[in-house]
Amino acid sequence: MTNTVTDFSVAPVETEAANDQPETEYMNTLWSQQYGYYKTIPELRAVIDAKARWTIGKGFETDPQTKFILDSIIGFGKDTFNTILENLIRTMNIGGDSFAEIIRDKDDNFVNLKPIDPGTIKIIVNRKGLIKRYEQTTKTKETSITTEFTKESIFHLSRNRTADEVHGISLIDSSTTGLGLVDIILARNEAMADMRQLMHRHVKPIIKWQLDTDDTKKIAEFKAKADQATNKGENIFIPLGAVEHEVVSVPTNATLNPLPWIQQLNQYFFQAAGVPQIIVGGSQEITEATAKILYLAFQQTIEEDQLYIEEQLDIQVGLKIELEFPASLENELLSDQKKAETTQAATPEDTTVQGVELNGSNTEV
Repeated sequence: MTNTVTDFSVAPVETEAANDQPETEYMNTLWSQQYGYYKTIPELRAVIDAKARWTIGKGFETDPQTKFILDSIIGFGKDTFNTILENLIRTMNIGGDSFAEIIRDKDDNFVNLKPIDPGTIKIIVNRKGLIKRYEQTTKTKETSITTEFTKESIFHLSRNRTADEVHGISLIDSSTTGLGLVDIILARNEAMADMRQLMHRHVKPIIKWQLDTDDTKKIAEFKAKADQATNKGENIFIPLGAVEHEVVSVPTNATLNPLPWIQQLNQYFFQAAGVPQIIVGGSQEITEATAKILYLAFQQTIEEDQLYIEEQLDIQVGLKIELEFPASLENELLSDQKKAETTQAATPEDTTVQGVELNGSNTEV
């Protein structure tokens, strides 16, 4: 029997870790495709930019000496330390890993941090899975030049590295399975394309022309004339009885309305991405209390990312900073809770109503 319906299943996946060789290398060969999704899909770009923007928050706090050093960091020449970190966080979410060259002077003083295209970097690990070095290949296909970097000269961020894998996991997809937000993105854009075509056909419906000739030349001439008139919005003049036409339309309720499906995919997309729609300016039919809970939940995720960045800067570059969260609602939520507690009944008198009987005596209800 063919075309049978099979149950959904998930294939097992092995970690991309060091194998039984002196060296194992990993390179993100999907970077160009992942970056293409980021550049093309606006809602994906909004989510990733929001994650990077909120992780940087209001900037960083540190001691005066470290601040003096970081204020002189220029990246590719026009960067600040904040924009460099935001760039690396954005890149990490797109491809799973981000890299920057740690540049030091002859006295081994940290002087700059320059982001690198992750699609050109190979991670080289030894048999035990420990990073030995990094290698960068040129982008030109004519000549391939490899530049080696020690592990101490590369600042490396990995998103959600799992088990013994030597790389992070892209927010867009998994480098192993190729699945993730991609399926939701494709389904949503396919539905939007269908909706676009449906709306287009409502405004400019298809017309079925019936000509009184089977001469292909005359048919082609009339087709060109009719199409030109339609595209330019002009009138078309035809001899009486020479042509009959019929507007091809779809009856009401003859097809499914794609809008609920698009809205469901949209909601699922932001849920899977881990960013509430209110963060990127989306409007939903939610209460103020629900919005505060969503905001507070998102705050925990961002603070976890901030802690990761702070720890990596400390162990890889030797910089101690503290990233500030943009604005917290935690105190406001605690204040709302106290207000709710104070409005509760404290004594039996708070729940009784005193009235006056007709004879003038007081009574409690």
